[in-house]
Amino acid sequence: MTSQRSSLAFLKGHGTENDFVIIPDPDNAIDLPAAAVARLCDRRAGLGADGVLHVVRSAAHPEAAHMADEAEWFMDYRNSDGSIAEMCGNGVRVFARYLHHAGHVEPGDLAVATRGGIKKVHLHKEEFVSVTMGRAVLPEGGVTVSVGDRSWPATNVNMGNPHAVAFVDSLDDAGDLLSPPPFSPPSAYPEGVNVEFVVDRGPRHVAMRVHERGSGETRSCGTGACAVAVATARRDGADPAVTGESVTYTVDVLGGTLMITEDPDGTIHKTGPAVIVAAGEFDPDWLTETAFA
Repeated sequence: MTSQRSSLAFLKGHGTENDFVIIPDPDNAIDLPAAAVARLCDRRAGLGADGVLHVVRSAAHPEAAHMADEAEWFMDYRNSDGSIAEMCGNGVRVFARYLHHAGHVEPGDLAVATRGGIKKVHLHKEEFVSVTMGRAVLPEGGVTVSVGDRSWPATNVNMGNPHAVAFVDSLDDAGDLLSPPPFSPPSAYPEGVNVEFVVDRGPRHVAMRVHERGSGETRSCGTGACAVAVATARRDGADPAVTGESVTYTVDVLGGTLMITEDPDGTIHKTGPAVIVAAGEFDPDWLTETAFA
């Protein structure tokens, strides 16, 4: 990480307790190698987070310049281990809340560029943010996930990033989720997968735990909640494309509750809270020295 500045600004925010370090960098002037991101996210030796939201103008980032005409801002998202992710559903809500906090946007509709495409966001005047998450893809072929000596069939759902959704009797069945749950066949997810374990709570109401690829167990996963809602709807025989009626599921995560709606055209909308909780500065020399020590 290189910078001539004596300090760098950061903020902390969370969406249903899925927490992020926010690095404002409109001109894409800050280099964020994987080791630096991992140090920022370290909960004992760094700032602590499930991931980093690198805030860049789309026109200034080579991966987003082609989207600049439709979305001024690009969410350059990184997992807590420093790896790059296509999309983060809770992160994009917090990203939008930051843009309002910083005075870049007003409440209402806006577009955010991500590696998973352009996401349409609605900022409510209160803390809630709604995101149009696109459409789910359900690849063919069976998938199995395992914890210890137990295995469950899982639904393969892609929300711009890959998910395996398994229905279990108890959320305790997921184990400690410290390491990625094994899955088969390996060809189903060549770059790894987010794994959700789901139990029923009531009519169109479920609860989940998740192991996020590159981050471990997190308090919430927005794309995971969408994948869970779609998988549960199909299990329940509800397909808006067939019935012509939208379907909404309440999805409880460890950090709160998300509302997921799927429309007849397949478009998925997610609504939940997004909060900015702190702002400060850190020494870029510390990050460089510790990240590469």
